[in-house]
Amino acid sequence: MPADPQRSPTSDSPRRTGTSAVEVRRSPRRNRTVSAYREGDRTVVLIPARMSEAEERRWVSVMLDKLAAQESKRILGDAELTERAERLSAQYFEGRARPASVRWVTNQNTRWGSCTPAEGSIRLSHRLQGMPEYVVDYVLVHELAHLLVPGHGPRFWRLLEAYPRTERARGYLEGVAAAGRLPHLPAGRGE
Repeated sequence: MPADPQRSPTSDSPRRTGTSAVEVRRSPRRNRTVSAYREGDRTVVLIPARMSEAEERRWVSVMLDKLAAQESKRILGDAELTERAERLSAQYFEGRARPASVRWVTNQNTRWGSCTPAEGSIRLSHRLQGMPEYVVDYVLVHELAHLLVPGHGPRFWRLLEAYPRTERARGYLEGVAAAGRLPHLPAGRGE
């Protein structure tokens, strides 16, 4: 099968661990612009045909980061949040954690999330909106674990070990909390 001149020789090869395949499409009609979009389980990056392989690699990385940032800022509605919780329960707890409701709330300023196991309800602080997906997922997994184990004892923390980004997400949230306690300096000071 002859090579497609519109597609990079690296088309259809995964570019990053844990993400979908990246397909680079070169276009002789593009002069300077680069764009990217998701197409099913693949990311398509459109670049000018004249770009070198080094420029291609750099732009693919830039566009993947841009798409990830856009997607992490997208605010999930309560129905999407519930679907996400159900997927996470299936993935990490064999579907045993079954929330009756999952929703955003604006009255949690000292917690990231809360759970009432007797009701099966999970509430996430609106302050999580716009944070990276892995952080929101961690809080959801944390609250889902409370549907199985109410307290924060050793059994609870063993359940959370299933989520691979627990420590990273906790560090992120601790950093956000610490930054919130820092005094705000007037513009032009503290340099």
